[in-house]
Amino acid sequence: MSRSAPRSLAGLNRQIVACERCPRLVQHCRAVAKEKRKAYAADEYWGRPVPNFGTTPASVLVVGLAPGAHGANRTGRMFTGDRSGDWLYRALHRAGLATQAVSVSREDGTELVDCLITAAGHCAPPGNKPAPDELANCEPFLVGTLQLCRPRVIVALGAIAWGSVCRLPGLLEAGGKRPRFGHAAEFRLTADRWLIGSYHPSQQNTFTGRLTEAMLDYVFARAVQRSGRPDPRVQN
Repeated sequence: MSRSAPRSLAGLNRQIVACERCPRLVQHCRAVAKEKRKAYAADEYWGRPVPNFGTTPASVLVVGLAPGAHGANRTGRMFTGDRSGDWLYRALHRAGLATQAVSVSREDGTELVDCLITAAGHCAPPGNKPAPDELANCEPFLVGTLQLCRPRVIVALGAIAWGSVCRLPGLLEAGGKRPRFGHAAEFRLTADRWLIGSYHPSQQNTFTGRLTEAMLDYVFARAVQRSGRPDPRVQN
């Protein structure tokens, strides 16, 4: 499959959706779309690689792990249709980066504001665990996304997303030590670009209290501050 440098977000998204480089993931996405979850039996699942969602250029780039089997793999939009997405879009809305606090389908009217959501992997993996070679196959899409987005701040949701960003060619200084992931960890990539970490808003983290809404709000408040955008929660 040819992966020429994308000239637009629409062109890059077409490349993503058409990708079939990982047979295990292709089979899994299609199987989940066919079998479905009982609660969504009437839904027509997307069942393919999930494209980026948002605007380019954008001051804030959010990088997740991979689509949820019955979330984005069902709806066809990043972090849409599951509880992880519920948490993320509420936080984005409070930070002024989303027009609504909900994201349930591609037709719900939600839009991002100066923000783009992508993922280290664009296909839903079995057990939510993409293999290293599968992440490597998706790396050119992350490179293309970064080139089009030109963000001032990258928010990595989880250690895998953080590692995928840090491995991108040319993003860290040659021979420089890779920054350690942590919630609210901040690392200056260049004079005008920052990497900020957050625990992933998965149920494993939110149900146990490892991640609270206040903690997620703090990360996006910092992202907005580092990007130079006005924070809607701050009164002038």
